[in-house]
Amino acid sequence: MNIQAIKGVKDILPEEMPAWLHLEKTAREVFESYGFSEIRVPVFEYTELFARSIGASTDIVEKEMYTFADRDGKKLTLRPEGTAGVVRAFIEHKLYADSQHVKLYYLGPMFRHERPQKGRFRQFYQIGVEALGGSHPHVDIDILAMLHRLFARLGIGGVTLQVNSLGDAACRDGYRTALKEYLKPKLPTLCGDCQRRYETNPLRVLDCKVDAEKFVDSPVMLDHLCGPCKEHFETVEQGLKTLGIPFVVNPRLVRGLDYYTRTTFELVMGHLGAQNTVAAGGRYDGLVQELGGPAVPGIGFALGVERAISLLDTTNLKALRPHLYIAALGDEAVRKVMPVIHSLRTEGIRVETDYAGASLKSQMKKADKFGAAFTLIVGEQELASQTAVLRDMATKEQIAVALSGIVEELKNRLTRSR
Repeated sequence: MNIQAIKGVKDILPEEMPAWLHLEKTAREVFESYGFSEIRVPVFEYTELFARSIGASTDIVEKEMYTFADRDGKKLTLRPEGTAGVVRAFIEHKLYADSQHVKLYYLGPMFRHERPQKGRFRQFYQIGVEALGGSHPHVDIDILAMLHRLFARLGIGGVTLQVNSLGDAACRDGYRTALKEYLKPKLPTLCGDCQRRYETNPLRVLDCKVDAEKFVDSPVMLDHLCGPCKEHFETVEQGLKTLGIPFVVNPRLVRGLDYYTRTTFELVMGHLGAQNTVAAGGRYDGLVQELGGPAVPGIGFALGVERAISLLDTTNLKALRPHLYIAALGDEAVRKVMPVIHSLRTEGIRVETDYAGASLKSQMKKADKFGAAFTLIVGEQELASQTAVLRDMATKEQIAVALSGIVEELKNRLTRSR
């Protein structure tokens, strides 16, 4: 029986890991330089958490969540996004008690039952941040600057930052009314999802991937912003200009989650087709309170790891090669070099060997395949003299080295080559 991976999930193979580790390391460095700390939350939660936070009428909740009944009958869901779980932890552990501004980042797998295609998986990975406690537009600017800084550090160009404002409860009702009036005569021509959204959440009609071209002249939220929301958005725009961060205002940008308010944004690549969003986020000032916490505002974003990696220049991101390959010829040589291998690895030197004690020709081929910087050859003659032959695989230079001194010799050579 040939068992393969489930459709829509993929293995991350060793040769791919350098790019993943580089992205994760760079993200950690950038986020921590802005004062963010890592949090790890469970990959499954009670289903109610996502229904309440994301919105019961969203595609994610209605169609895409992996939901199942636990043995005690409670409904659990594999997390489809990261914000809800982080906010739940923020409330449950009263993280707001020790600081008025809590800044967290996370990374890990998310799960959605979508149609698999290039750039879209059913198990996919996100790296995200959540800044809780600050309502000032300068917090939004800081978050956008950090996202811009991350992609600059990664060397990913050609991305466009699109920003918009979705207003708040004080001004969104007026926009909903205007939008529904605009959409009403179009209803018979819209897809089934949009006809349903018209009643439950008309803003999400603008996020339709089927009928998007029909809404190019729709009313926009920016024309309906109340005074405070308009001032907030103008401050964000001016701050981005002051910092020299390029952006465009996309007045029809909406997000697929119900909790967003005011500033919302996406980082998009023109050549990725339908799956062109690399990172996205926005402000969610009512979410903490909606989930049973205090009235704490928040803003955050998440980036798709697979999509970001597809944009990386991986030329110099190679798997770590061994510093040394030990060609031990024969059983006795294998036994004698075991303490040497242990000592080298204790010093942080990467070592590979063939414990079968195969022929020199066979082992030299393995040393080449591993890409080892040096090879140490130990046979009967070397055992008798307590020495070994150290070969530089790049220059082909060979020298005799005492077995007792191989650790120091290799450490010195590796230090000089750095």
